[in-house]
Amino acid sequence: AQAILAPRALRACTAAPQPRERAAPPPPRTPADMAKAAKKPARKTQEPKTMDYTVHLHKYLHKTQFKKRAPRAIRAIRRFAEKVMMTKDIRIDTKLNKFVWSNGIRNIP
Repeated sequence: AQAILAPRALRACTAAPQPRERAAPPPPRTPADMAKAAKKPARKTQEPKTMDYTVHLHKYLHKTQFKKRAPRAIRAIRRFAEKVMMTKDIRIDTKLNKFVWSNGIRNIP
């Protein structure tokens, strides 16, 4: 594989630089154009960020009494997501919540 890549890299390095074409200057702006631009603020749409992680819940629930295991697991997932994604706005999906609670309050999957 190295023998195939080496000539390409050599060819790329020894090629003469091509002259660049200049872009046409933008047309002059009129006051009406500037007013239109001021009316439309450029907003970024915020979309939720979703990522897949494996959280070792046994590590976070060690020596936790039975009736507090599922709620503490949800809090542990939330804390883990805050640390990894570096944000305070964490929303647990309902499917994940139902999966954690699927075996009851005591037996976390």
